[in-house]
Amino acid sequence: MELSEHLKTLLRTLPERPGVYHHIDKDGVILYIGKAKNLKKRVSSYFHKSHDSARLSMLVRKVADIQTIVTETEFDALLLENTLIKKHQPRYNINLKDGKTYPWVCIKKERFPRIFATRRRIEDGSEYFGPYASVKMMYTVLDIIKEVFTLRTCQLTMDQSAIESGKYRACLEFHIKRCLAPCEGRQDEGSYLADVQGARQLLRGDLKATRERLFGQMMAHAAAQEFEAAQFVKERLERLDAYQSKSTVLNPALGSVDVFSLLSDAEYGYVNMLHIRDGAVIQSFTLELRKRLEEMDSELMALGLAELRERFPSEAKLVLVSHEPEVVPPNVEVVVPQRGDKRAAVELSERNARAYRAERLKNVQLVDPERHSDRIMRQMQKDLRLPFEPRRIECFDNSNIQGTNPVSACVVFIDGKPAKSEYRHFNVKTVEGPDDFATMKEALSRRYTRALNEGLPLPQLVLIDGGKGQLSAAVEVFDELGLRGRVALIGIAKRLEELYFPEDPVPLYLDKRSETLKVLQQARNEAHRFGITHHRARRSKSSLSSALDGIPGVGPATVQILLETFKSVAGIRKAKPEALVAAVGAKKADAVRLALGQG
Repeated sequence: MELSEHLKTLLRTLPERPGVYHHIDKDGVILYIGKAKNLKKRVSSYFHKSHDSARLSMLVRKVADIQTIVTETEFDALLLENTLIKKHQPRYNINLKDGKTYPWVCIKKERFPRIFATRRRIEDGSEYFGPYASVKMMYTVLDIIKEVFTLRTCQLTMDQSAIESGKYRACLEFHIKRCLAPCEGRQDEGSYLADVQGARQLLRGDLKATRERLFGQMMAHAAAQEFEAAQFVKERLERLDAYQSKSTVLNPALGSVDVFSLLSDAEYGYVNMLHIRDGAVIQSFTLELRKRLEEMDSELMALGLAELRERFPSEAKLVLVSHEPEVVPPNVEVVVPQRGDKRAAVELSERNARAYRAERLKNVQLVDPERHSDRIMRQMQKDLRLPFEPRRIECFDNSNIQGTNPVSACVVFIDGKPAKSEYRHFNVKTVEGPDDFATMKEALSRRYTRALNEGLPLPQLVLIDGGKGQLSAAVEVFDELGLRGRVALIGIAKRLEELYFPEDPVPLYLDKRSETLKVLQQARNEAHRFGITHHRARRSKSSLSSALDGIPGVGPATVQILLETFKSVAGIRKAKPEALVAAVGAKKADAVRLALGQG
């Protein structure tokens, strides 16, 4: 690619520092925003090497200007990049949504602060916890706060003069012991703020401090022989313990930890975050990132980590991740656990990411089936290392019993779905005995010789049910017909679901949950079903007609009439003589009865 003098000058003068760069087109529109540890090396790499991605090549051709912003550290560059992407939404960048519509729990800045849910953040000094991806989870937390702490829900201004003058009256919440009526001066502000602090700790996941404070209050009341007050605090403590036992899903010894996991496919990345405190998951959120330029998993993890820690501030110093991020946040320890309780926490996060992805894909499949199939085709192309999307897949399988009645079946999948009108089966003609390889060669040769002669559409992928032997037989046929390089060949072995490629001795193993593997398995199973059904029909027809073959005066047409009328040889044997005479005449009926030992 020939660079303009302006770009050549810019590339020579770029700083060798961390920072953020903008690719800009001739109209001044920002095409792409990226970050770099070394701006000069990173930006120059776009223009000094060839790119496999057509999208990336197109981006480079459109760049007319480059702007840079230098930062102190690479992590600062990551945060700035994150902010600028959300602000400008460049066409070639990963999509980020800011999540402002999610609900928060607010501790209002006022005398005798209220705690309530809101979707609007007002910068008035109030504290906000969240946002919560699940409204149900947020209200569960608010319910336990109401049960454990005696906080007001009214909207009174709580002026000291109004309280002293007796302006306010206690409401129903006081009478059901959910509020201690600070509006009537029955609770002092210090005691109320202690409850607010306990609620604040609960929202942060620190149940231990709240439990210790309540236990201390209970023992103090008991020592003072205030048994009703001690019982009241004990009931609050029991509710807190019940909440903790229900919410604890991991070992409490983990302490305060944040967990991030990444699930990635050809089009999207999904980063799940869990905030875990004393074994309880207090917050969960999954961020969907749309890929633009074939970003690596380490890049997606770094971006998701920075974005989610910005949205959900956390004091945890230990961060567990499923993939090593490209950039590590300062002042925290990032670990990729391999076993034990920490690995269990990461696996829990991965399950949440998979559940979110499955829900999203199900919605897309219902709302936009074409987009769903396009995504699967791109994923299959990537997983199977194909030069093109496998829009048409043909799968072959053989069926026989000790070489008798050999058949081969071909099923067709178009855009990942069965096209049953194009299924074909082959009655093998040239193979004697149980020779699976020769049977496969005959079926493939007949199928694609005809396709080439008649100009029929060729598949992008041919799937062979079997291992290296069956695949080698298929390779021989493709070499003879000149199809190598035009049609991809893969063998799938049943036991471990290994995928074999021509001239590659090492099989490919896909994740058992992979959509690519599921499509291949479905095609293989469908070919097996279609083939064995036809094989059974041939075998049944052969065994049924064999007892009627060779009867003098009884030809194929008569045999067909008998089987259609009486369904089977057993049915013919049970038939009354007059029924046989009515079906085929007296002479043939006597010959049949004599041959079947009934004469």
